[in-house]
Amino acid sequence: MNCSTVYLGLGSNQGDRQMYLSEAVRRLGQRSNHSVAAMSGLIETQPLGVSGQGLYLNAAVKIKTGMSLLEVYEVNRSIEKQLGRVRNEHWGPRTVDIDLLLYDDRIFRSPALKIPHPQMHLRSFVLRPMCEIGADVIHPILGKNMAELAERLGGGDYLPDPAFPQLISIAGLIGVGKTTLAGGLGRILNCPVIREAYESNPYLPQVCGGRKDLALKSQSYFLETRARQLSRSNLAPGRPAVSDYVFEQDPIFARRTLDSVSLDEYHHQYRRACESVQGPAVVIYLIDTPQNCLDRIRRRNRPFEKGITIETLQWFHRAYEQLFSAWRRCPVIRVNAGECDCRQPSNVVSVAEQVRHYLAEGTV
Repeated sequence: MNCSTVYLGLGSNQGDRQMYLSEAVRRLGQRSNHSVAAMSGLIETQPLGVSGQGLYLNAAVKIKTGMSLLEVYEVNRSIEKQLGRVRNEHWGPRTVDIDLLLYDDRIFRSPALKIPHPQMHLRSFVLRPMCEIGADVIHPILGKNMAELAERLGGGDYLPDPAFPQLISIAGLIGVGKTTLAGGLGRILNCPVIREAYESNPYLPQVCGGRKDLALKSQSYFLETRARQLSRSNLAPGRPAVSDYVFEQDPIFARRTLDSVSLDEYHHQYRRACESVQGPAVVIYLIDTPQNCLDRIRRRNRPFEKGITIETLQWFHRAYEQLFSAWRRCPVIRVNAGECDCRQPSNVVSVAEQVRHYLAEGTV
């Protein structure tokens, strides 16, 4: 018998949730040529898509099967029906949900079924249980394992909305290659590129020359410019755009450059600015060592960057790591700039292919 490996995602938020999940797994194991090889623990999660429902219990199951992909799909549907699943409302409550996530490394598309599951990489309630029973399993399209895909979500569950601008924001140290990557993505995705206003900041050269009394004006200029560039009114709904910065980096720079009195004033400005800013659909966190970034800074020899030291970059590295360790706004794709030279078109194409899967369907 040819044996395939199948991964299923199970969920329930009606009645005796644990009983429904246990019974679903029992019935899966009763089928001929179809055995349960592993099951994750249960996790309790918030409903996605429709509010006012009960909490879910979720789990993942590994199956060894001699059935075809479509036969597995029909078995799942049959067990759902036997256990009282009613399909009256999309995203609605259910006694049991059995999603076919992966079937070996198959890629399959039909009106009724898509494998891999087209949204599994956006759902921590799928990836967390998957990591218990298959952390090293590779997603056939994204080419990343379950552990890396789960890390991108930071414990969140995401439902991309095509009604909003599909902002792709790039974060990382000065000199890591954000602007280069942004330009490459803009060309591949045929979308606007939004760049930081370093060249037009009238206060920056003087601040870099020691005029600390102008630090607040310089930081306020960056804040106002970034807020205007990333305002909802400036970005097209349902269309991608790439920024070579993430708006939330602004307070990091303020903490580094402003005294306590100026920082208080800045925070008032920042809170007001946040009200009109469009959040990103996905962040690319471009990572490299502070020393490699400093080497690039020295090679490009910009006047306003001459005072940057290795200690400065180490401080910013810690600040970015802290920012993204607690990030829950959208998925974060980490890219190692030391291994992925963003000047090479093939590398940018690879990053763009990852990004596409985190934007709302039909927007790119």
